[in-house]
Order: sequence, then structure tokens, then C-alpha cells
Amino acid sequence: MAEALDPAIPTAVDELAQSVLRGACDRDLKLAAAESCTGGLLASLLTDIPGTSHAFERGFVTYTDEAKHEMLGVPMEILQSDGAVSERAARAMAEGAIANSCADIAVSITGYAEGGPGQPAGLVHFASARKGGPTVHKEMRYGDVGRAEVRLRALDTALRMMRDQLDAEAGAADAA
Repeated sequence: MAEALDPAIPTAVDELAQSVLRGACDRDLKLAAAESCTGGLLASLLTDIPGTSHAFERGFVTYTDEAKHEMLGVPMEILQSDGAVSERAARAMAEGAIANSCADIAVSITGYAEGGPGQPAGLVHFASARKGGPTVHKEMRYGDVGRAEVRLRALDTALRMMRDQLDAEAGAADAA
């Protein structure tokens, strides 16, 4: 049986998504998401907000290594040596989302919502890439808080990273 997000998207995460979309619209920027453990939840959230969802350009749900390689160009060497849940994989996913879209800013999410052998529950790697700017990485260890809670926390972290990239973009534009 599929596990629904219960509770629904927290108000703070919804408000953060609205803020990110407004910021992208105000700057005429497009956003993309490359998701693994969140399974498209970020893309779904960003396309569910009326009036600003047009700022979201596309999403990539790349749950398998093959999908990460084929859709985002993540080198198999990274996936085999570091693993799909790693800093290098997250960076390559975000940069691949930029390269394979018309987006100006992309975020990637790859992690373990649940634990297993060699897979610590709640370990999630994120990266945020911006055209002409640096790719930023963040590692979060949410712990064994349950699949739904890891995914909700990952949404919050990814949106904050997008907001930071939007702020950096604004700072770069002001400096020019």
C-alpha cells in the first residue's frame, strides 16, 4: 500500500514554496527539480500553486541509477564509486537538470527515506545549481523519523536552497 503524506504539506513548507515561486517570477527565472527519494513531490508542490507555477520549468524523477545517468547525465563512475546517495551524485544531478532543461536554477534531492544495510535512514544529499553560478551541496541527517517525515523535511531543505540561489542571483544582478 502506498503511504500518503500525513499530515498534508505543512503550512510553512507551502508558504516557502509560494515565496520561491514569487521570487522566480519577479526575476523572470525558471526552476527545475531532480528528485530521487522525494519521488516528484517537489515538482508536484511547485506546480500546485496558482498564479506562479509557470516559473517551474520541469522536473526529473530519477529513482534508479539508470535514470540518473540517462536523464541527467550523472556519470556511472560516480554512481558506482560514491553511490547515488552522495555529494558527487547530488551535484551531478543538479548540474544535469540545468544542462537538460531551460531552467536557471535547479535543486536535486537524493537520499534514504528508510534505512537498510549500509543505508542510514534519513540521510539525504541536496545540491542547488544556478546557471553561471556555483553549485551548492548540503547533507542532512534527519534520522529514522519515518518515510513521510523525511520527505517533508527534504522539501523544506530543497526549497530553502532554491530561495538561497534566488537571493544569490539577485545579488549578482545588483552587483552587475
